[in-house]
Amino acid sequence: MKKICLLSLLVMLFALALNSCKKDVKTLDTGVQPVTVINAPSNDTSITIAPTTGTSVVFKWAPSSTASTGLVLYEVVFDKAGGDFSKPVYKVVSDGSGVQAQATITQKTLNTIANAAGIAALSSGTLKWAVATSKVTTNQVSTVSHTLQVTRPAGFATVPNTIYLTGSATEQGTDVSKAIAFKKISDGVFELYTSLQPGTYKLIDNTSGTPTTYSINGPAIVLNGETTVTGSKTVYRISLDFGNAAVTITQIVSVNMFLAIDNKIWFTLPYVGNSQWELDGAAVVIPQESWGDESRYKYEFIVKDAANNQSTEWYGSANPDNPDPTTSTPLSYFYMYSLPASSGTFDNCFKMVPSYSGKNCNINVNFSPSITQYTNSVTLQ
Repeated sequence: MKKICLLSLLVMLFALALNSCKKDVKTLDTGVQPVTVINAPSNDTSITIAPTTGTSVVFKWAPSSTASTGLVLYEVVFDKAGGDFSKPVYKVVSDGSGVQAQATITQKTLNTIANAAGIAALSSGTLKWAVATSKVTTNQVSTVSHTLQVTRPAGFATVPNTIYLTGSATEQGTDVSKAIAFKKISDGVFELYTSLQPGTYKLIDNTSGTPTTYSINGPAIVLNGETTVTGSKTVYRISLDFGNAAVTITQIVSVNMFLAIDNKIWFTLPYVGNSQWELDGAAVVIPQESWGDESRYKYEFIVKDAANNQSTEWYGSANPDNPDPTTSTPLSYFYMYSLPASSGTFDNCFKMVPSYSGKNCNINVNFSPSITQYTNSVTLQ
């Protein structure tokens, strides 16, 4: 009898505990209200996209009413002019990892979005945008949407992160694994100092797998194809801007070490390949002035544009003035930077180690794409 009573008591206690637990369980609220007010950009705003120079566009809206009762996340969704956002062409998470009622979108991204919506380069078209609000598994698109009238530049919507030069006209030939890397200046912008000889060349974005191929057609970069080179072997600076599909090819006629005190060329350096100019056995005699050694120098690049117009570019130190170097001076002392045409004769010059006077030296200018900063060196042979 006692066992039966004890068992009944345990059953009752279990039932009470179970009932108590049920009362503590709360239903998860997954409801979310859509955004009903979009503030900026205003409807039918026109934007001429400039991927590399244009300022970012801030998309703003009034928060969902659900935001006051819990965390909601936002995305800006884009579609074609006639789309209903059921299959948006692009989505951008709002600022603050999706929690802010605004999204800052670069013009580079807008160019990608326009491309995804079928708007061709150098063309204008309409983008439609709205705001998607989500909470747990529920998603609601705003009850209002705006349009953007966008004009795309000539460039590629997606620019390569790396670019290489390969082909029979190049210094490394047709072996793709040896293709010459360009130096990346900024997103979509590259340059390379190299020689080209009779033959063909192309640009690739990778040296393995199936790379995307580009070629140069006059002043433009185009997909696929190759470029033919005729005439004699010549040194060039090839400047690429994929954001604008533009290329500038500049002939490097000569690279000269310029002696400031005499206001004349000290030595002319022959091109030796690998983006370098080098002179062996340079008989260095440092001029002696009343104040002592006077070895200030910088570099004069004689260049020609595509129309054969010749001009001068100057390269020198980042510092307006420099002390005499020693054999233990940091390599950064010799880093080379482009100088303004207005730079004075003695401005931004390097100096030689005084003890090098009367000796034969190796003079090297290195514009290789693999180094951090273009540089020069003067060393004893």
